[in-house]
Amino acid sequence: MVDSTAVTNSDVEKVLDEAGVSNPHVREYVTYWAGITGPARVEVVNASDDARLVAEALEAGELQPAGEGLYYSRSYYKDTARSEERTIVATSQPLDKGVYNNWHDGQEMTEAQLGRMRGQSAGKTMYVVPYLMAPQGSPLEAYAAGVELTDNRPVVLHMIRMARVGVSYLDQLEDPAHFVRAVHVTGDLENLGQGTPEDQRYFVTVADQRTILHFGSSYGGNALLGKIAHGLRQACYDGRASGRFLAEQFMLLGISDLETGKRWHIAGGFPSASGKTNLAMTLAPDALGSRYRVDFYGDDIAWLWVGDDGRVYAMNPEFGVFGVAKDTNASTNPGALDSIQPGSGAIFTNVAYNEKTQEVWWEGKTKNPPADLDGWLDWKGEKIADRENGDDSPWAHPNSRFTTTLANVPNVAADFEAPQGVPVDAIIFGGRTRDREPLVRAITDLAEGVYDGLTLGAEATFAADGLDGQLRYDPMSMRPFMAYGEGDYAAHWLEVIGKASQPPIFAHVNWFQRDAQDGHFLWPGYRENLRPLLWLMQFKEGEVEGVKTPVGVIPAESELVMDGLEVPAEDMSRILTIDTERWRQEMGFREEHLAQFDRLPEEIWEAHRRVAADLG
Repeated sequence: MVDSTAVTNSDVEKVLDEAGVSNPHVREYVTYWAGITGPARVEVVNASDDARLVAEALEAGELQPAGEGLYYSRSYYKDTARSEERTIVATSQPLDKGVYNNWHDGQEMTEAQLGRMRGQSAGKTMYVVPYLMAPQGSPLEAYAAGVELTDNRPVVLHMIRMARVGVSYLDQLEDPAHFVRAVHVTGDLENLGQGTPEDQRYFVTVADQRTILHFGSSYGGNALLGKIAHGLRQACYDGRASGRFLAEQFMLLGISDLETGKRWHIAGGFPSASGKTNLAMTLAPDALGSRYRVDFYGDDIAWLWVGDDGRVYAMNPEFGVFGVAKDTNASTNPGALDSIQPGSGAIFTNVAYNEKTQEVWWEGKTKNPPADLDGWLDWKGEKIADRENGDDSPWAHPNSRFTTTLANVPNVAADFEAPQGVPVDAIIFGGRTRDREPLVRAITDLAEGVYDGLTLGAEATFAADGLDGQLRYDPMSMRPFMAYGEGDYAAHWLEVIGKASQPPIFAHVNWFQRDAQDGHFLWPGYRENLRPLLWLMQFKEGEVEGVKTPVGVIPAESELVMDGLEVPAEDMSRILTIDTERWRQEMGFREEHLAQFDRLPEEIWEAHRRVAADLG
């Protein structure tokens, strides 16, 4: 570390020498940006620095202790989530503009970000965080290396938990210049005009330059640049540019039949609040636990490619979990709770915190909040005991988070770091809908599977009868993360998965059907969701036939493994029935949605027409 008022080029060179950074392209990049942002010090980070950095953050008040080996952080109250309207994909090609990717010209955005970032790290340390978003030796390792520069120490600590961090990764690049250049400058958070016409925040991925420039936030999705900006937006672009892979906001899990020795892997995309993390981290229900085991690989990102054997493979490029705290409890997600136990090194962000007992709490953690209010602060740092009567505003922010490493998850797969990834047997989509979607429907045609992903959505409204429940469409659950146009994206899906000689089956799942009269859920969900996944694997292997419908094959009631579970006959009948009239209405919405996309492959339109014709 260099201790000076303004770091000089020679100071930077000395730090890089001492840290063993020999890659000339990395050295040039760090020196250039130190000159732009003007930090007082530069420090190169390895994962082994974690304990020291935690101690420094505690001393500086950037973290608070939250139990043994647990930590609490609070962000600025206007900086608590990703900002889609301020998030931009920039390239030199206007053809990359899509409906959802907020495309801008790359040169213009780079120059604008340089102006915003200049001198903004004065008096701070610039941390150099070399990272890898893949297990070493992965077929996609060439697309996984990056170096994040940040002036925020808690961001470094989160990155150590979410990515593989270390200088050694820079020495193993096949092409020393081929790494993502990721720059994060926090800015003066209290004076950025968040949410006003003068808003200065911009989060830019210059995809064809493999450069990420984020200014004006310390929140995870905006600041942990290896995660969303690299792992999804940049990788999405790289996957298409290389023609080799898909980068998706997918969970990934494994299922083992302990009796037969069979093993399956399922990847899937789910829009926000549709149960993706709970499914990814689920356990087998008690009644099936002696026969089936569910292994966790990842809850947020998967990269997929076709292996030499003709199968689709997937891996989770992340090293950790950045989970939503709200409603995480022993019933909904016991694995998540076990992953943030004392000694895990987990960091909680924007939950409620007791400054006297060092406990944390969030809505849904327990049925009721702590009765003794002494010492409790809400996510803004305000004393809950001082609230006026009738103030029932949340103690924790709805987007409060916990960050922990994958290794802390009790049912993490033994091979979660396998460089070759795991073979994918099924790709599933699921959105929260109270009607129209059955429990599970299998799709055996590639174009219809991709079509189903492009028309994935969750309810935008919750009218009592569901008839006003037009979906907020979220193609493949990638609406905020696509790096180029949706039509080209669909074509790339058809190209990559079309190379597989042993392709996965597609399916759509829905745990959220509700009774129109009293609103109760027709399916119990959570750990019981293993049952429709088992049916899907049995259907893929020809062990069950299912029932053909215009929108796919659904289970016959007798085919579901229901040992130890009772669902009222009327509810079961409804979640295994297609509401044809409701689906006809849905097809009109889908056509309007698809019509927005330029260059949509004809195969997708043909799939749409086939489904519409079958519905009559």
